[in-house]
Amino acid sequence: MQSVTRVTRRVGEVMLQHPKVSGRSTTVGEARALLARAKVHNALVVDDVGRLLAVVEPADLEGRDDAERAVDAGALTSRTVHPDDELDDRWSQLRVQGRRRLAVVDDGGVLVGLLCLKRHGAGFCTDADVRAREAEREGQATSHQASENAAEPATRLPVT
Repeated sequence: MQSVTRVTRRVGEVMLQHPKVSGRSTTVGEARALLARAKVHNALVVDDVGRLLAVVEPADLEGRDDAERAVDAGALTSRTVHPDDELDDRWSQLRVQGRRRLAVVDDGGVLVGLLCLKRHGAGFCTDADVRAREAEREGQATSHQASENAAEPATRLPVT
């Protein structure tokens, strides 16, 4: 009988390597605005050296004042993983927790990526996916802006 070798994949192999981050001074109001965007499930709050301070999810903001600091609303427990963790274990964690995102941090707590489960649950988002969505949004915004500009004469402000 032939033996089957199981290949263990690691979180670091499939994580987004360039997740969007928010600074420690981000307010609850700013986090709400960020989380209102399509495909944004959490705000990753980091310090000046990239250390993850909090993962903020929409439920964390309920009942909070817009002027409060978002970092005080978020949490790290059950919201972070290590890049060397086995992917299958973390995929199961996402399913059990009902989440689609886990922040990926190194041994020093520095954010190194984001494990991002696709909506259908059968695979993970890639940096290329994110760039394509951003380009599509920019194209729509540019197209929308062009149609607005065509409908209305441009107003020029004096240069001082």
